[in-house]
Amino acid sequence: MLPIAQRRPWPFLLAFLAYSLVTTFCPPSASAQLGKPEGLYYKSWAIVIGVENYLLAPKIPGAIEDAKMVAQAFRQLGFDEVVELYDKDASVRRLQQTLSDFLPRKVGRHDRLVLYFVGHAGVTQDLAGEELGYLVPWDAQMGNVSKSVTLEQLKEFSRRSASKHTLFLLNAGVRGWEVSTAQPLSLEGRSAPEGDTERRAVQVLMAGDKGEPLSQENGRSLFVQVLVNGLSGMADRNKNGWLMASEVGDYVKQQVLERSKGAQHPLFVQLEGEGDTVLIEGRKSAFFMGAEPQSPAERRQAAKMQYEQAFALLQTGKSSEEALERLNKSLEYDSTFGDAYMLKSYVLLEVLPNLDDALSAAMLAVQYAPKNPDSQYTLGLIYEKRGQYTEAEHAMREALVVNPNYVDVYFSLGILYADEIKDQSKS
Repeated sequence: MLPIAQRRPWPFLLAFLAYSLVTTFCPPSASAQLGKPEGLYYKSWAIVIGVENYLLAPKIPGAIEDAKMVAQAFRQLGFDEVVELYDKDASVRRLQQTLSDFLPRKVGRHDRLVLYFVGHAGVTQDLAGEELGYLVPWDAQMGNVSKSVTLEQLKEFSRRSASKHTLFLLNAGVRGWEVSTAQPLSLEGRSAPEGDTERRAVQVLMAGDKGEPLSQENGRSLFVQVLVNGLSGMADRNKNGWLMASEVGDYVKQQVLERSKGAQHPLFVQLEGEGDTVLIEGRKSAFFMGAEPQSPAERRQAAKMQYEQAFALLQTGKSSEEALERLNKSLEYDSTFGDAYMLKSYVLLEVLPNLDDALSAAMLAVQYAPKNPDSQYTLGLIYEKRGQYTEAEHAMREALVVNPNYVDVYFSLGILYADEIKDQSKS
């Protein structure tokens, strides 16, 4: 006897659903989204710079260990390239080469870039009398701005960088840019091609204001402990699954200020653009981070969007669990969406087996999508797998009433008659 899963060419079902999806439910712009790459970025870069044992300046105990914690946090976030530069590898020449040559050559316009620095820093004045912050490389002296990396140089680098999103994390008490607040975003998931996640952004999070001593907690950098916790997801205050740089900035500011008892004031700067760096792309990315759809038309459209994205995940072999979540969300928006019940019953039959839930979904598919032959056909396959052969025969015959030319149903009926009902004349 053939296993049930082998009797039915399920890719054909997905092809049928694709046709149904494009011709019946989706406007051209929506159907085109099925081919959109899953990720928001082509490549993710983290440059981690830590200077502890200065050649010409006082030592900063624990700086390298803190930097390694940050590097590990970005590896856990799935960054493709994590480049670590410690002590002598963070010389002025190496840092200038990294900013002026290495990164401009390597980082593309669909990439994200994060640069973390821990070490000495200072603030001086430029020729116009404006504050000019600077970072001290391994082989530079405190106060020698000519051999340091100024914030103006970082700003110029960010202008020339092709990266879509750039985030500087400076574990130092420094100032030198006009401080502004990142614009709040209202993401509706990555299916919106011109959404806020596509807008350019250059952002900066500084551990403290100029001249502030940086607090320690249990012998470790308070800023790093809070930052790493935030990057692990704790900064996702609205629990929508997305973690944005602006959220991390708000979280770090609030936590560090509170835990340092007001002694340390982190600063967050929106240096350029109206976008926001995505640090964690939520699995529930299209679950409406702004206001939920209210009108019946809005809820139907939201349901279709969830259905489309679930279908795309299954079609490309991506996360089945997320596909099921999206189908459930689709049905929250529109409890009469028959094809969503149909696809859910398929997932629960063949991909994430749960026959009881599959049966419930299939019966609702029959109720709300009676003209889709796969509603009855899937119900029949579920009955067969449950050993309810009479019910399976009836459901498959109902599928043939809807589509008398459905070859796969005849094939499955023949197997059912031969192997289970033992009626060779019908088979």
